[in-house]
Amino acid sequence: MKEARFYKKLPQAFVQCTACNRFCRIANNSTGFCRVRKNVNGTLYSLVYNKTLTLTADPIEKKPLFHFMPGTYCNSISTYGCNFSCPFCQNHDISQDFTEKDIEAVQETTPEQIVENTIERGLEGIAYTYVEPTVFIEYAIDTMKLAKKEKLYNVWVSNGYMSEQAIGKLAKYLDAANIDLKGDAKFYKKLCGNVNVELVKKSIQLLYKKRVHVEVTNLIVPGYNDNADQIREVASFVASIDKGMVLHFSRFFPHYKMLDTPVTPLTTLRQAYSIAKQQGLHHVYLGNVPEAQNTYCPKCGSLVIEREGYTVMLLALDKRGRCKHCGYDLGIKVRESQRTSI
Repeated sequence: MKEARFYKKLPQAFVQCTACNRFCRIANNSTGFCRVRKNVNGTLYSLVYNKTLTLTADPIEKKPLFHFMPGTYCNSISTYGCNFSCPFCQNHDISQDFTEKDIEAVQETTPEQIVENTIERGLEGIAYTYVEPTVFIEYAIDTMKLAKKEKLYNVWVSNGYMSEQAIGKLAKYLDAANIDLKGDAKFYKKLCGNVNVELVKKSIQLLYKKRVHVEVTNLIVPGYNDNADQIREVASFVASIDKGMVLHFSRFFPHYKMLDTPVTPLTTLRQAYSIAKQQGLHHVYLGNVPEAQNTYCPKCGSLVIEREGYTVMLLALDKRGRCKHCGYDLGIKVRESQRTSI
C-alpha cells in the first residue's frame, strides 16, 4: 500500500479523500466509494499503487482522441476501482466486480517499469484508462512525471469527477483528456451513483482553461439520454466553451446490468450529429459506427484526416495542426517527429 496524497485527517481516526468530488468521509478500516482508497488507523492508503492490470498498445483514436497525435499508439494502463457505479459499464469486471484479494494478487509494476516498457515498444505516450484514473491518481501522477521527462505524452480517459485540487496537480503533466459528458442531471443521479453533473462540466472547463487538450464523449443510451433536448444540452455546453472542441457521440450496446436496453438506432446518432452541428460545433464524430469519422476543414471544406477503423491517413495536415490548403488552425496536436509505432 502507498499513502495517498489527496486526503485530510479528521477527528476520531476518520479521513476525507480529496481526489474526486465525492469527498468520501472514511472510517477506520474502511474504503471510499471506489473501494481502492482505504483508511488504516487514520491514514489513507492507495490499495492499487503499482497495480496496473494492463500494458496494452492502443491507437490514440481508440480513447477516443481524434485531434491529438493522430495515428500514434499509446500504452494503456489501468487498475481496479471507479468512483461511479454505471450499470452499463464496459469494464465492470475491474471497475466494480472485484475484491481486495483480487488487488493483492496483481503483480507489481512500478512507474519506472511502465515508462521503460512504453519506450521499448516504440509507443508515443501513456493512456490512463479503462477505469476512472482518478482513483489511482498517485500512481498515475508518478508515472506521468517520468513520462514527461522522456518526452512521452500523457492522456486520461475520464468521467471528469476529479476534484479541483486534483486537476491543479494533473494539469502540469497532462497533455490530453477525453471526458465523458453522459447526460443531464437526472441521468447522472439515476445511473451513475448520485453524481452532480455540474461538477463534471466544471472539470471540462477547468482542464480547457489549463490548456489541456479536451475532447468530450456522449454515450447515447436509448430511453435515458437520447431525446433531442438532452442531446442539444450536451452540444450547447461544449460549444459554449469552444466551437472547435471535439464532441463524440457513441453508440450504446447492451451490457452488464442493462442487457434489456436496445442498441442506439443509427437515426438517433445521425440526429445527434445534426443537432451538434446546428449548435455550431466544427468537429462532431460518431463512435461504434462506420460513419462520420473523417476530419474536414471548417473553413475550406477539405478532407484533412481520413479514418477507416483505426487506419488513419493525414491527408492535408501540416506539422502545426493547420489545414494545408487554406492554413486554418484546426487545433490538432501533432508531433513533428513520431516514434515508430508497433
